[in-house]
Amino acid sequence: MPLDKNQTTLVTGAAGFIGFNLCKKLLENGNRVIGLDNLNPYYDVSLKKARLERLKPHEEFLFNKADIEDLPKLKKIFRDQPIDRICNLAAQAGVRYSLIDPFSYQKSNLEGFLNLLEMAREHRVSNFVYASSSSVYGKNDTYPFSTEDRVDTPVSLYGATKKANELMAHAYSHLFDIPCTGLRFFTVYGPWGRPDMALFLFTEAILKNKPIKVYNHGRMKRDFTYIDDIVDGTIAALDRPFPYEVFNLGNSNVIGLLDFIRVIEEGLGKKAKKEMLPMQPGDVPETSADIQKSRDMLGFNPKTSIKEGVGKFLTWYREYYKT
Repeated sequence: MPLDKNQTTLVTGAAGFIGFNLCKKLLENGNRVIGLDNLNPYYDVSLKKARLERLKPHEEFLFNKADIEDLPKLKKIFRDQPIDRICNLAAQAGVRYSLIDPFSYQKSNLEGFLNLLEMAREHRVSNFVYASSSSVYGKNDTYPFSTEDRVDTPVSLYGATKKANELMAHAYSHLFDIPCTGLRFFTVYGPWGRPDMALFLFTEAILKNKPIKVYNHGRMKRDFTYIDDIVDGTIAALDRPFPYEVFNLGNSNVIGLLDFIRVIEEGLGKKAKKEMLPMQPGDVPETSADIQKSRDMLGFNPKTSIKEGVGKFLTWYREYYKT
């Protein structure tokens, strides 16, 4: 189903990995996009700026350097521009960093999220889509993870804030008839990816002949999901307003960590030096997405294999960093 090109979408976190790719696809489809990002230094800001430089030539793209915690700035943006729907991808990301700076999660993921819900209420947007996370499943050990499962046992503050987002969105949906859809993303990877994620860290270390850190002694499994598939699912959610829904966006094909490393090694033609380490606080041994609901209601159909997706990332990495 094509997007309504007469609508303007506010994408927060527009300079981030998923936000950039979503903006790019929306613009290529001929849509108007207002991007918002605070360009925080959680990881290399030059990468965020490089992403933005590829969006700015589009006539239908308007960028605002702003923080979702800044309610007066948000109010001004909504006054100055007609915004029909919101896709909130802005957040303080990272499971491990939430043990170091918990208050950054409170400010962005809770206060900032509430500010956006208030803007959605005040301006009667047609749809409010937001990034949740597979981290909400926490201690759940029933695989694959289903949106019908209880998610009352988070093992990180990051996961707890994402579950809080789902609860806050439900309240606003119920009270003010705002269509709200949460997307539980599962280990997103691909070109322009985040430098704090495993694929980026492993690639960088292997090329520099440095050891890679392999947690839980390699006994980890992840539902790696390619960025283009995530973007397609997000656009499907934007175009299908529901009173309130939560969906899993995963590849539904679990890969062992050591197998994942082998795919990278094959793509680089180089063996990794492995430093085997115990499980990290806040981490979980496996993530696995039940995506039947997403298939049925969003038409979500991930197409990219791990070998193809990793290959595309490695090609981008070598071109971008001139290795």
